[in-house]
Amino acid sequence: MTYSVRVTEPAAAMAERIKDVRVRRTLFKRIAALAEDPELQGKPLRDDLAGYRSVRAVGQKYRIIYRVERGIVTVLVVALGRRKSRSKDDIYELTRKLLRLGLIEIPK
Repeated sequence: MTYSVRVTEPAAAMAERIKDVRVRRTLFKRIAALAEDPELQGKPLRDDLAGYRSVRAVGQKYRIIYRVERGIVTVLVVALGRRKSRSKDDIYELTRKLLRLGLIEIPK
């Protein structure tokens, strides 16, 4: 089954801030690949990011955070960026902040 892939406004803004065009292009190729079997890719997240999945991209440096919406056969990309352990710029920390601010919704 092929899923439609949508990128949220916050995720698109995160992509625009990536200056390297090659990195951006590679990220979007990886996002497009989520259309095929997205639940078999990446890993499910836990705790306050439960319901979302994370897949590595661009030489393991970047993460794409997404949610699979089975009812409407859609993959919703909610965030993308670099994994920076113990940093406020870490993609997982930024995603948690977007959730707290209500800029992305918690899956049902």
